[in-house]
Amino acid sequence: MTDRTDAGQGRGPTEAEGPVPRGTARALCEEYDAALCDLDGVVYVGGAAVPGAAEALRAARAAGMGVAFVTNNASRTPSAVAARLTRFGVPATAADVVTSAQAAARLIAERFPAGSPVLVVGANGLRTALRERGLRPVTSAEDEPVAVVQGYNPRLGYDQLAEGTVAVRRGALFVASNGDTTVPGRRGPEPGNGAMIRVIATAAGVEPVVAGKPEPPMHREGVLRTGAKRPLIVGDRLDTDIEGASRGGADSLLVLTGVTTPAELVAASPEHRPTYLAAGLDGLLAPHPEVKEGPDGHACGGWTVRIRDGRPEITGSGDPLDGLRALCAVAWTSTTPPTPSTIETALKTLGAL
Repeated sequence: MTDRTDAGQGRGPTEAEGPVPRGTARALCEEYDAALCDLDGVVYVGGAAVPGAAEALRAARAAGMGVAFVTNNASRTPSAVAARLTRFGVPATAADVVTSAQAAARLIAERFPAGSPVLVVGANGLRTALRERGLRPVTSAEDEPVAVVQGYNPRLGYDQLAEGTVAVRRGALFVASNGDTTVPGRRGPEPGNGAMIRVIATAAGVEPVVAGKPEPPMHREGVLRTGAKRPLIVGDRLDTDIEGASRGGADSLLVLTGVTTPAELVAASPEHRPTYLAAGLDGLLAPHPEVKEGPDGHACGGWTVRIRDGRPEITGSGDPLDGLRALCAVAWTSTTPPTPSTIETALKTLGAL
């Protein structure tokens, strides 16, 4: 999915329909031939599996849908990620996993010859990915690295950051595996690689080249591995998963098990608007209701949403997710988008999401 021509084959059979969120008469696992799934916030959060995720993925595979796991977390090797998924009840091999470490290693290998030294500011996932590309991981700026690559590592120390800063200031290419500012944690969002790269960027005065989502190489790798003709990007983040899908021309499913809140979804800018939304990965297994526009507003399920006096007004009952779909449709098509305060007021009507 490197350009719009490549991306076109990623569109599902409903691409000609109206603005998102869209409906589909069949389950998504029947409409699309592969799901390119994020991990953190989608399959697991921290050290705990998302309830129902493993069962949903097994059912989607049983229905014939290919599954690849595309993660911006560069700290673990694909084999380690696959082993973790298997422990969570999702059988996986290293070939099923695409990491931002691999995307970063490919980016560097395309610019420098085999055997070139690359300073690693991160965990073993980066070192493994570099070696697979014929590059030589090093730990000191005195090794004269051609590049510095930084990835997420919850135990990242000052010494690594200092070595990376010195090397970048001396002219080494600065590459970040990904730019996620936060990662999901049991107590809420915690600092991600996008926050940590600011140390070297600030100290060296150089911005990194980012390899991971929303840049297209990772999703393209997933498409190549699955042989997908109609891939569906599945994630929990608007600024990586959904934007990556938008930039690549693919359809997307946002699940609400990670960092994105309903209020953030309603206020999303065009490139951050998913094609579909679901409470969790079980959204792969069912049809999605259509949002219909009528004289009284946008309706979905038992809910109707309209703009009155510049504020979204929600009436009805039923599945709160249907009300959220209708609220998104109103907000995304309104010439005067609702304000954060009016969105929060409207969401209270829907109850727990």
